Amino acid sequence: MSTAREHAGQAALSICEALLLALNDRGLLPEHEIVGVLRDAAATHENAVGAGPETENHRAVADLINAIIAGGDAVRRL
Repeated sequence: MSTAREHAGQAALSICEALLLALNDRGLLPEHEIVGVLRDAAATHENAVGAGPETENHRAVADLINAIIAGGDAVRRL
C-alpha cells in the first residue's frame, strides 16, 4: 500500500521532471547541464552519511536518479 510520503515523492519527481523539460524546451538549460544537475543530485545521496535504513534510502534515491540518467527519456526529447 502506498503512503503519503511515497505520494509526495512521486509528485516531487514529476514536478522536477516537468521543470527540467521546460527549461530545456525553452533553451534555458542545455541537456548536458540538466544531466549535470541530475548527477549532482545522485552524488549528494551517494555521499550521504548515515546508518541503517537512512543509508539504504539514500542509496535507493541515488540508484533511481542514475537510472533516470541512463534511461535518458526525461531529458533527451530532441
